[in-house]
Amino acid sequence: MIRIASASAPKPTPDWHKPFLRMLPRIRQHARIAFGRRKPDAREEAVQAVVCNACAAIARLAELGKLDLAYASVLARYGVAQVKDGRMTGGHLNCKDVLSGYCQRLKGLVVERLDHYDEEENGWTETVVEDRTAGPAEIARTRIDFDDWLHQLPPRNRRIAQFLSLGHRTREAAHKFRVSEGRVSQLRRELAESWCKFVGDDEGNGGNAAA
Repeated sequence: MIRIASASAPKPTPDWHKPFLRMLPRIRQHARIAFGRRKPDAREEAVQAVVCNACAAIARLAELGKLDLAYASVLARYGVAQVKDGRMTGGHLNCKDVLSGYCQRLKGLVVERLDHYDEEENGWTETVVEDRTAGPAEIARTRIDFDDWLHQLPPRNRRIAQFLSLGHRTREAAHKFRVSEGRVSQLRRELAESWCKFVGDDEGNGGNAAA
């Protein structure tokens, strides 16, 4: 006789789950205000870290039978303090990790992106895609050339080139700029040819940068 094993029953929702979801908007708002001076990507990362910390804290309170002590304001303040101190949920303080906020504060390090915020275009612009075989001088020259090339493009083509340079797909670009996917594909080729012509590469090898 063949015995068919019954599917395991789903685990019940924890008691703290619904209260936490009700508190979540206030926790997020408090975190965004607390980290309001940070750059957009760093601010969002910090907000998510606060949410994770608050979630772990309320789960622990429920485990101790003290769920009645869980308030959005308290969880938010505690989470912000923990994140500012470099104490991330599920991790540990590492003075050798340069991406760790704790390491950066302890050793006075500053970690910056390889891209920059273009205020004129109101978006993040990847200035260059580096070739690991290229030397510092070649990389510096390519960054300058790439930036100069972008600014000699018509405004709309420049925005599309910047958008594509961040790795967005043809369909996403078509939707954002309200053109056909065929036109975006055509523009990709035109931009590639324009770049090659700009750097004097007639064979189509774009060097160390890509649009």
